[in-house]
Amino acid sequence: MRDVPEGPEVPELTQGQGGRGMSARMPFQVVEVTGPSMVPTLHHGDWLLVHYGAAVRPGDVVILRHPFQQDLLVVKRAAERRRGGWWVLADNSFAGGDSTDYGTVPEEFVLARVRARYRPLKKDQRSVLGVVTWAVSALRPVSAARSVSRRLRAR
Repeated sequence: MRDVPEGPEVPELTQGQGGRGMSARMPFQVVEVTGPSMVPTLHHGDWLLVHYGAAVRPGDVVILRHPFQQDLLVVKRAAERRRGGWWVLADNSFAGGDSTDYGTVPEEFVLARVRARYRPLKKDQRSVLGVVTWAVSALRPVSAARSVSRRLRAR
């Protein structure tokens, strides 16, 4: 799942350990973020705990199928519900690859809601201060209330 379509860079997700798709018993899955479109909320290399089938509200960070390439999963912020589905936006306005490019995303393409983000320890964070700084910020819930973007208003 690491092939990026031509055009604006679109963040992809890679399934983590135990991530074999959604099942009735396993509504949670771990996926990895690749790409810059959700910076500063999410960064390349972050791991996400996603909840399949969870109710989505405006402001939530969600996993969806790319409208033009359904085998590609992307992460975006659900800005608002519109007739025909969700208007989704990237937190990084320079990255593109959101509803401003492809329009409203059908409801059935929105698969999961992001519940938490885990930022792995970087190689240069080996000092005591680096490890303490990482430990304080490594695991964070991702919710509309904590990480609301200023770009939530759809264009």
